[in-house]
Amino acid sequence: MIFEHFGINVPDARAMADWYIRHLNMKAVIANAKPPYAHFLADSTGRVVMEMYSNPADPIPDYAAQHHLRFHFAFAVADPQKEKERLLGAGATFVVEDRLPDGSIVITLRDPWNIPLQLARRAKPMV
Repeated sequence: MIFEHFGINVPDARAMADWYIRHLNMKAVIANAKPPYAHFLADSTGRVVMEMYSNPADPIPDYAAQHHLRFHFAFAVADPQKEKERLLGAGATFVVEDRLPDGSIVITLRDPWNIPLQLARRAKPMV
C-alpha cells in the first residue's frame, strides 16, 4: 500500500487552503469550488497530501479546545525560529517550544483555525 492522503473537516476549507498555500508552501492538487469545498494540498515534495473540507455531515471538532498533542501537522524546516516569526505575522499563534536532548527543535503553533502546526528541525531528519 502507498499512503495517498489524510483528510480533516474544517470550518472554512477554502480560506484554510489559501492560507496553507500562501504560508506553508503547499500546492493545490485539487480545489473544488462546490460544497464541501474539498481541497487536496501537496507539500513541496508532492510526497504528502492533505485533504481539507467543510462538510456539515459531521460536526467540526473544536480544535481550540483540543490539546496540541492530540492532533497536529508537522513540517520539517531549516530554521524553526524564523518560520515561527513569519507565521505569527501571518495569523498563527504560539503554543510551545521544545528542545529535545538530541538537539532537535520543535515549535508548536496554531494556524488561524486553531489547528496545531509543528515546525521541526530534527537532529536526524526522518526522511
